[in-house]
Amino acid sequence: MNYKQLQEDVKTHVSEYFHTHNDPRLVYHNFEHTQEVVNAAQQIANHYQLNEQDFFTVTVAAYFHDTGYFEDALNHEAKGAELADQFLARHKVNQEVRDSVKSAILATKIPQQPKNEIDKIICDADLFHLGLPDFRAKGKLMHKENELIYKKDISKLEWRKKDIQFMESHHYHTDYANLLLSDQKQKNIDKLKSKLTAQEEISTELEEPKNFAPVIIKDKKKKDKDDRPDKGIETMFRITSANNQRLSDMADNKAHILITVNSIMLSLIVSLLLRRLEDHGNLIIPTFILLMVSLTCVVVSILSTRPSIPKGEFTQEDMDKKKVNLLFFGNFYKMSLPSYTDGMIKVMNDKDFLYGTLITDVYSQGVVLGRKYKLIRLAYNIFMFGLIAAVLAFVIAYAAYGKL
Repeated sequence: MNYKQLQEDVKTHVSEYFHTHNDPRLVYHNFEHTQEVVNAAQQIANHYQLNEQDFFTVTVAAYFHDTGYFEDALNHEAKGAELADQFLARHKVNQEVRDSVKSAILATKIPQQPKNEIDKIICDADLFHLGLPDFRAKGKLMHKENELIYKKDISKLEWRKKDIQFMESHHYHTDYANLLLSDQKQKNIDKLKSKLTAQEEISTELEEPKNFAPVIIKDKKKKDKDDRPDKGIETMFRITSANNQRLSDMADNKAHILITVNSIMLSLIVSLLLRRLEDHGNLIIPTFILLMVSLTCVVVSILSTRPSIPKGEFTQEDMDKKKVNLLFFGNFYKMSLPSYTDGMIKVMNDKDFLYGTLITDVYSQGVVLGRKYKLIRLAYNIFMFGLIAAVLAFVIAYAAYGKL
C-alpha cells in the first residue's frame, strides 16, 4: 500500500469535499481548521515516531474528523467516520486501518474518550488551539458559528462562562501536548476569568448606576510579569530534556540489540565453527573475520553505553563562577547534603544561574547523545560491512576448496 500517495489523495478529496459542500455558517469548522488539525496531529505523531501505517491513520482521521458537519453538526463525528470508511473502502485499505480511523474520529466527540495512542493524538490535535496564544481568535469564530447554526444570540458573558467551564474540564491526553500546551492553556483560562470578572463588574454597575467605583488600572509591572515567557521557557527545557532522555533510551536499546545478536553469534562460532577448523582449514580466515566482527561490535556497543562518572565534587569557586551543573548527579554525589543544599539555594535564587544550569544540562545531554550515536553508528557499520566481508570469505573458501 502506497500510503504517501493515498495521503495526498485524501487531502485532495477532503479539500474538494469542503469546496463542494460550502456552508457559510461554518466560519470555524472549515478546511482551514481541518488543515490546522492535520498539522497538529502530524506534529504529535512525528514526536512519537509512529510507523508509516499509524502516521497515515492519524492523518486520515484528522482530515475527515469534521466532514460530517455539513449533514449533522450535533453528530458530525459519526458521519465523518462513515465518510472516511467509505473513502478508504473504495481505495481497498485494509479493515484494521479503517477501524482505527473510525475509532480516532469518534473519540473526538465531547467528552473525549480516546482508547489508544492514535485516538489520543487526534483528540489533542482537535483541541490543540486551546493551548495556543491565538486562542481567543478561534473562540470568537466558534461563538459566531454557534449563533449562525443554532439561530440564537449568545451573549459574550454567557459564552465566556461556557468557555471557562469547558477548558477547566478539558485535559490533554498525550504527554507531548501536556508539556507543550498546558501552561499557555492555563494563561488563556486566567485571561478569560479576568475578562469575565471585569464584564460582571460592569454589568453590576449598569444595574446599580448610583454606586460608582474607581476604574482599576492593572499595574504595568504586574502585567509585564504576567507576560514573561518563564513558563514557556521551562516547558521548552522539559520537552528538550524528555526528548534527549527518549533518544538516549533508543540509543541504549540499539546497543543492546547489537550486543545480544553478536553475543549469540560469538557463542555459535565458539561452539560450532572452531571445532571444525582442524578438518576444514579453508574456514580459518572466514571464521576469524566473523569472530573479529562480532567481538568488535560488542566492544564498541558496550563503549557507547558505558557511563562516564565525574569526580562528584564541586568547590566554592565553581559556585562563585557559576561553572557547576547541580542538576547532574555526577557533580555532587560525593558532597555532603548541607553543601549541596546551599548550592541549590544559590541556583534557585539566581535566575541567570538557574537558566545557565538548565542550558548546561541540556548541552551536556546533547554531548553524551552525540558520543553514543557516533559509536552506535560505527558499531552498525562494522556489523554490516563485516558481515558482508565474512559471507564473501565463506563463499570464496567454498568456491576454492569445494567444501564447508
